[in-house]
Amino acid sequence: MKKWSLTIILALTVVLVAACGNNSNTNTAAEPTAGTNGGAASSAQNSLEAVKASGKLRIGTEGTYAPFTYHDTAGKLTGFDVEIAEEVAKRLGVEAEFFETQWDGIFAGMDAKRFDVIFNEVSINEDRKVKYDFSEPYIVSKAVLIVSENNEDIKTFADLKGKKAGQSLTSNLSDIARENGAEIVATDGFNQAMDLLTSGRIDATVNDGLSYLDLKKQKPDAKIKVVDEIPEGSQSAAVFLKGNDELVNAVSDAIKEMKSDGTYLKISEKYFGADVSK
Repeated sequence: MKKWSLTIILALTVVLVAACGNNSNTNTAAEPTAGTNGGAASSAQNSLEAVKASGKLRIGTEGTYAPFTYHDTAGKLTGFDVEIAEEVAKRLGVEAEFFETQWDGIFAGMDAKRFDVIFNEVSINEDRKVKYDFSEPYIVSKAVLIVSENNEDIKTFADLKGKKAGQSLTSNLSDIARENGAEIVATDGFNQAMDLLTSGRIDATVNDGLSYLDLKKQKPDAKIKVVDEIPEGSQSAAVFLKGNDELVNAVSDAIKEMKSDGTYLKISEKYFGADVSK
């Protein structure tokens, strides 16, 4: 009886040892090795590092909005915003790669991450700041009151009362004219407003001061003049998806450097004949 009990005990011991061994092996296999952990934990690149690694800054722009982004007579993409963007890319040590997109789809392109940044005369406003980040502003535009060269009746916005003002109906500039009592004549944009003004079919237009500067730069003999302006200007900047702080800061630093070393002024005077940073 004792011999039988000893045999059973020995058998049970063998089974228990085998079971413990199997459990030990299973646990050991499930534990990741230090080498495996190291391979999986490679840190993701931040936005600036990713741009530098690719060697390109992908830029969304219209290509149809002179003098900011358009094609010259040779078909080359150029413009104030384009040159600013190219200089920024150069200072980041990468190549500027442009993606031409219609205005209506430019923010959708950004949302889809087709490009890293938008340079397209995008004004900073509270609605856009909810979803996007902006760089250091690189241009300021003011609403101006433009009349024909020989007009002496209109000297301030208040003088628009009862006068015909050529305005794009969807623009906030038309609101200024309307608030000052003007009769609104619908136009397709700045160029048509200028045609109506110089032909005497309207008395004035409230329009973009930068567009006026560009026209006078291209046609210094144009018989128009600015008689009043809104003191508060609209600032425009490069646009980014939120969460790209490193890239935003690097682009802002490049713009600040351009303003400090005279590069910005050179580009500004080329397109507008003036410093349009303030």
